[in-house]
Amino acid sequence: MSQKRILLCAGTGCISSGALKARDALIEELNKRNMANDFLIVGSGCHGFCEQGPIFIVYPEETFYCGVQPEDAAELVEEHLVNGRIVDRLLFKDPISGVRVRNHREIGFYAKQMRKVLGNCGVIDPENIDEYISAKGYEGLKKALLMEKTAIIEEVKSSGLRGRGGAGFSTGMKWDFTYKAKGEKKYIVCNADEGDPGAFMDRSVLEGDPHAVIEGMLIAAYAINADEGYVYVRAEYPLAISRLRIAIKQALEYGFLGENILGSGFSFDLKIKEGAGAFVCGEETALLASIEGERGMPRPRPPFPANSGLWGKPTCLNNVETLANVPLILREGAQAYAAIGTERSKGTKVFALTGKINNTGLAEVPMGMTMREIIFDIGGGVKDNREFKAVQIGGPSGGCLPAEQLDLPVDYDSLAVAGAIMGSGGLVVMDEKTCMVDLARFFLTFTQNESCGKCIPCREGTKRMLEILERITEGKGEEDDLDTLQDLAIAIKDSSLCGLGQTAPNPVLSTLRYFMDEYKEHILEGKCRAGSCTNLITYYVFADNCIGCGVCKKVCPVDAISGERKVLHEIDTALCIKCGACIEKCKFDAIKTR
Repeated sequence: MSQKRILLCAGTGCISSGALKARDALIEELNKRNMANDFLIVGSGCHGFCEQGPIFIVYPEETFYCGVQPEDAAELVEEHLVNGRIVDRLLFKDPISGVRVRNHREIGFYAKQMRKVLGNCGVIDPENIDEYISAKGYEGLKKALLMEKTAIIEEVKSSGLRGRGGAGFSTGMKWDFTYKAKGEKKYIVCNADEGDPGAFMDRSVLEGDPHAVIEGMLIAAYAINADEGYVYVRAEYPLAISRLRIAIKQALEYGFLGENILGSGFSFDLKIKEGAGAFVCGEETALLASIEGERGMPRPRPPFPANSGLWGKPTCLNNVETLANVPLILREGAQAYAAIGTERSKGTKVFALTGKINNTGLAEVPMGMTMREIIFDIGGGVKDNREFKAVQIGGPSGGCLPAEQLDLPVDYDSLAVAGAIMGSGGLVVMDEKTCMVDLARFFLTFTQNESCGKCIPCREGTKRMLEILERITEGKGEEDDLDTLQDLAIAIKDSSLCGLGQTAPNPVLSTLRYFMDEYKEHILEGKCRAGSCTNLITYYVFADNCIGCGVCKKVCPVDAISGERKVLHEIDTALCIKCGACIEKCKFDAIKTR
């Protein structure tokens, strides 16, 4: 019998839901039957469909099993691996048709994706360089080493690749600036300090395809005459760091790193710098300060890092996803890459779908796809059949876009006009139970806490804005606060030292733009339509639904609920702390808010 391949998702998401325990149970079951040598069980990177993990795929037929648990191992072995019968209950079930789907390509989540950067994630063993090489890995580097350095830069320029971590600056132009900068010593730095709440794109690429990032850095380093580089990755990503270390070691052994790479005369040394998790270190000058051993605080620009960066030397910084695109461009050509996307936004973009969405996970789509297609066709729509309200794109630095913007093409320029940014690619979906004022308060709390405090507009301005938002959510806001918020936001954007401060007001500005009615309801009517702002809501028992079961009374932590069994209960509003425990436990929808 020829050896079959069983691929399991061994990214952080699937591991957290029990993938390794399920793998061990499967191996144990195969050993019991003396079948272990008939199957090669491979751990891959993230397959993207995090909502359905742990994911197992049996090759060559590519049967896609999801939600696999250790107790499923015996049935999988007996039915599928021994008797060749599909275990239907472990196949993905389409939520609309109810049909079980065998091949992942037929699942809506994958059908509209264009997996380029994520092409190897979930397919190859990220800890095996031979698998990367068999997937055309390092071919882009080999091609680049035979080209003039200016030709490489022109190829990247012609591709239209823009930075995937922020405002979308031209990658080729950034390389060109560093190439032309004076100085014998130059650096290339990979920004893997992914700090946006709900974002996990870069982590997944490092976990699932670390060699692609290394290859991208090598090509960039050769093009700009750098001989040393750093991957700045937050320490909260232990699996990504572990696999990156393995990949660096393997690349050294195979001659892709170190001295005289592939006999070209080009040498390159790559190091990992673990960051402590400060959001501000995603800003390039703060990141460089951190690598130098200083406190991560931004520096005034100019000079820009391309001229004076790490230890005062010319330095080029790109984020993980940007660098992972580079081998594709060199391997397939700029023209093929530029054929994907829109006129000014080329290629694909990886998004992390989170929040009130059915298909939590990673999706890679061509630039220009509409928000509606991403959220409803790929993301499966809003959870619990609730109404879509808004999507936050770009993390704390991004903006909230309402339902009327669902048909907006997702590209750099369209998002900017709508009051948002691409950012690193976080997409947080919200339903009608989300209070947009409270959401703005949440994101501003994050950025205010993460402010390094170096410049007054960010340090003091975001604090003043947060105080106003807190007053509004507590029912103490005044109508003049809306003008003050607007004025403060614009002043902070215009005068802050770095990108954190300059973009911190975006969630507030976008919610003021699209959800002004909610702000006014909070201030003028003392009302929170979503029921999120506890100071503006009152809990009561809906008489028609209450059967007097007493469950709410038992879970109330402050004994605010009274009533005999089988008799209508009551809530003492003076005692109620609005914790929501009674609503959560009531099976009869008898606890309401107003």
